[in-house]
Amino acid sequence: MSGHSHWSKIKRAKATTDARRGRLWSKLARRIIVAAKTGGGNPDENLQLRYAIDDAKAANLPKDTIANAIKRGTGELGAANYERIIYEGYGPEGVAVMIECLTDNRNRTVPELRKIFERADGQLGATNCVAWMFAQKGTFTVPTSAIEEDALMEICLDAGADDISKEGDVFEVTCQVGEFHALKEALAEKGVETIAAEIAMIPNTTVKVGADKAQQVLNLMESLEEHDDVQNVFANFDIPDEVAAKLEENTS
Repeated sequence: MSGHSHWSKIKRAKATTDARRGRLWSKLARRIIVAAKTGGGNPDENLQLRYAIDDAKAANLPKDTIANAIKRGTGELGAANYERIIYEGYGPEGVAVMIECLTDNRNRTVPELRKIFERADGQLGATNCVAWMFAQKGTFTVPTSAIEEDALMEICLDAGADDISKEGDVFEVTCQVGEFHALKEALAEKGVETIAAEIAMIPNTTVKVGADKAQQVLNLMESLEEHDDVQNVFANFDIPDEVAAKLEENTS
């Protein structure tokens, strides 16, 4: 889906900048804290913690910071009161949006998210207003330069992948949540580079967004991602290739 590929490309570019590194590290540390709090501090027995640590290492989060985040989660360095909450809403053109948050104060988070939606001509919705439009799946992003498509397909299908598609300069691989760990290990064993590996909410259907609203949708996504309490944002927009190309020209 061109819209999602365009947004993913923007996110990858932004994540590499020093200006965003501090925010990214903070979010990753918070994720480790919550994973350790809910499932314990041993990554061999807590898959969510293992995935959080893997992502933190990929972002070059210092080892001491990772260790301290685990200790905060288990209570060794004081109690951490973050809770995981999923918020839902509608963006321009009726685009469905799901926001995964880790917050220590929902009374602060809710009005701030509502304001972000309103500025983008959208609205924060009630629980389950758009969740039915999404399915939770494992996703992997592999650069096309890392492996031939046929070879990737053989590895992934043997490990339980559901689908493999080429989106510009990357392959997008999806699987059921239960197959995520096996697929991640299979790619690692074969030395296949992955740009991203996560459990995400994938839309069942998409909303095509025209040129007049595309930038507004992307601005909403970016504003939500910038919020300190937000871990992930998922949406069902589809920006046509020609519109995405023009937006990329304007921002380059």
